[in-house]
Amino acid sequence: MDRYAVIGHPIGHSKSPLIHALFARATGQTLDYTAIEAPPDGFAAAVDAFRAAGGRGLNVTLPFKVEACAYADEVSPRARVAGAANALAFDDGRCRADNFDGVGLVRDLEVNLGQPLAGRRVLVLGAGGAARGALPALLEAAPVALVVANRSPAKAEALAQALQDQGFGHGVLAACGYAELAAQPPFDVVINATAASLGDEPLPLPPAVFTPATLAYDMVYGKGLTAFLRQARAAGATRLADGLGMLVEQAAESFAWWRGVRPDTRAVIERLAVPLT
Repeated sequence: MDRYAVIGHPIGHSKSPLIHALFARATGQTLDYTAIEAPPDGFAAAVDAFRAAGGRGLNVTLPFKVEACAYADEVSPRARVAGAANALAFDDGRCRADNFDGVGLVRDLEVNLGQPLAGRRVLVLGAGGAARGALPALLEAAPVALVVANRSPAKAEALAQALQDQGFGHGVLAACGYAELAAQPPFDVVINATAASLGDEPLPLPPAVFTPATLAYDMVYGKGLTAFLRQARAAGATRLADGLGMLVEQAAESFAWWRGVRPDTRAVIERLAVPLT
């Protein structure tokens, strides 16, 4: 039986084994998918052991996405731009790496949530790995403006410059600190790519970034109404979503990459959804 897994630290909370089991059942695929808890300094050794035991592919989560890029023999263009990979495939003694976070996010926004991005104003909060992985795909969706905001404006500016140096976002991508958002027109989509919601911390955002028509999207999932979503609702936003759809959509992309068939995602999202209350 072909073997796959998700690797991370910690990994006990991961929904990936359940998601891939549902995908396999729905598509008639026979595979084994487990979770691997690797020590923070033991990523390469854990991957080597998995490959030696016949493993065919891995999903990669925190804190190993950057290491996954360095480990691979072949890195896709979008993983190279992101500087991180969230999926590995093992074929003929070689390791290929890709990053499906951004394409999963865009598919969730445009298909599942019915929010087109072309010609819209998009705000991404945070300039860490989650933002870096999402920005290339967001820019390819052709927004009229994409602003990256961060507590440290210099970090946001460095990320924007790095993307522009690689040919992404000229004339569209801008960066600033949170306070500077007060001078910006409202946004159609506001995406929280920070870890603030894990600690239930509100962000220092001017309420004017939101309107009743704004879609407020938190990449954190399974937490119900996070601090960011409560903040958006208090500022007038009526369209709220968490990152479960992004999780399922990026999983479907990796499943299709490995198995050659893309599973339907709607039933899985509905099964795993937590009410935003």
